[in-house]
Amino acid sequence: MKFIDEAKIQVIAGKGGDGVASFRRERFIPKGGPNGGDGGNGGSIYAIADRNINTLVDYRFARIHRAKKGGNGRGSEQYGKGSENIMLGMPIGTIISNVNTGEIFADLKKHKQEVLLAKGGTGGLGNIHFKSSTNRTPRQFTHGEPGQEFDLKLELKVLADVGLLGMPNAGKSTLIRAVSSARPKVADYPFTTLYPNLGMVRVDHNRSFVMADIPGLIEKAAEGAGLGHQFLKHLTRTRLLLHIVDIAPLDNNTDPVCDAKAIMMELKKYDELLYQKPRWLVLNKVDMLTQDETKKVCMRFIHSLGWEGKSFIISAISGKGCKELIYAIMEHLEQAYETIAY
Repeated sequence: MKFIDEAKIQVIAGKGGDGVASFRRERFIPKGGPNGGDGGNGGSIYAIADRNINTLVDYRFARIHRAKKGGNGRGSEQYGKGSENIMLGMPIGTIISNVNTGEIFADLKKHKQEVLLAKGGTGGLGNIHFKSSTNRTPRQFTHGEPGQEFDLKLELKVLADVGLLGMPNAGKSTLIRAVSSARPKVADYPFTTLYPNLGMVRVDHNRSFVMADIPGLIEKAAEGAGLGHQFLKHLTRTRLLLHIVDIAPLDNNTDPVCDAKAIMMELKKYDELLYQKPRWLVLNKVDMLTQDETKKVCMRFIHSLGWEGKSFIISAISGKGCKELIYAIMEHLEQAYETIAY
């Protein structure tokens, strides 16, 4: 399934049914009173968060969603039938906003969370409501109200605890395969991920966290180069970023230090708040180095980068250092949750 994280739709709620002016006409009751019923309410349109949906692809082509009109009232005090509501299933993490005003309608964060997008029109009143001591034969009735109509923008920002970022072929997909049940494509030739992948990392039987892998960034990504800039928004909700670096690139002309600095610069250009998020350095592919080379190369890299934060040395393909990394992540997240709860 193609990953779609943006879409624009139009929602049109149903019009309310019209009331009716009617009078009771039965044998031996030549002058019966008013008995016109009300119109039924038009259908409303709701959004409902569904954890089983992970893309907005259904709304890329189905752009117009229209609820039915309510039934008209009839004589003998018969009320019109109300129209059924429309429920639009959307992924958790979808932000719904008004295209014209920019107003945010909803941010779907919980499974089965419901949000009213467009309210159906109220049905009109029949003439039975206008009877009084001075108006015994009312001929007034009202028409149903129109339903609400909006042009909406749907934007999906995946909900994850940890986000992976780095250059293409840094080993992000291999890492998420190694520590979770996610199975993004990996191969022994260079290519980049084309859409985000989510993986549940289970530390033990009652502790876990969600990790997100986005397409690799390249220089000038914040200005629109490559694919990564389209998905940087998915990292804005994470609590921790892992900066994955290929410490042993096959191309001798590649400078990991320059690449790492370029990634940091792109983050800052894109969003200062994203740049300020907690970020750890993960030096990957040490299986390509000897034990003596690993320490020497990694220390030189950290010194050249001027990195003062947490750093980890791993090999995603062999699993070396991965266990220590996920336990450290879990401890960090638990401390963050405790701070929020407090």
